[in-house]
Amino acid sequence: MRNTLVQTYLFFGGRCEEALGFYRVALGAEVGPVMRYQQSPEPPPPGMLPPGFGDKVMHASFRIGDTTLMASDGCEEGSAFGGFSLSVALPTAAEAERAFAALADGGQVRMPLGKTFWSPCFGMVTDRFGIGWMVTVRE
Repeated sequence: MRNTLVQTYLFFGGRCEEALGFYRVALGAEVGPVMRYQQSPEPPPPGMLPPGFGDKVMHASFRIGDTTLMASDGCEEGSAFGGFSLSVALPTAAEAERAFAALADGGQVRMPLGKTFWSPCFGMVTDRFGIGWMVTVRE
């Protein structure tokens, strides 16, 4: 398993473009090239995509700090994220507070930011797309 890379791939069920813009503002994400289904060198099999998905995102990648995540609209409308959270570690409480507030906009706070035994500032939030985030300050 040496030199193996595991990356997160998120499927937004028709809201990928919106999510990329949201993370660009909320977390300073740098969005790489975006390929749409209609740009694919091979068309998807008949019936694979819902009507109107031609302009939806087939593949995109974005960076938050040193981490690269991949994203797509997937092959169906709607998404369900469960059983995991993304953890973002920031250098200062002010940056954590800003990121937490941005992620919580339209989402749901699961644990307000506060001091814990492992961090001077930690909180959990589910963003407007249903992705869980753990926001912490590195010590």
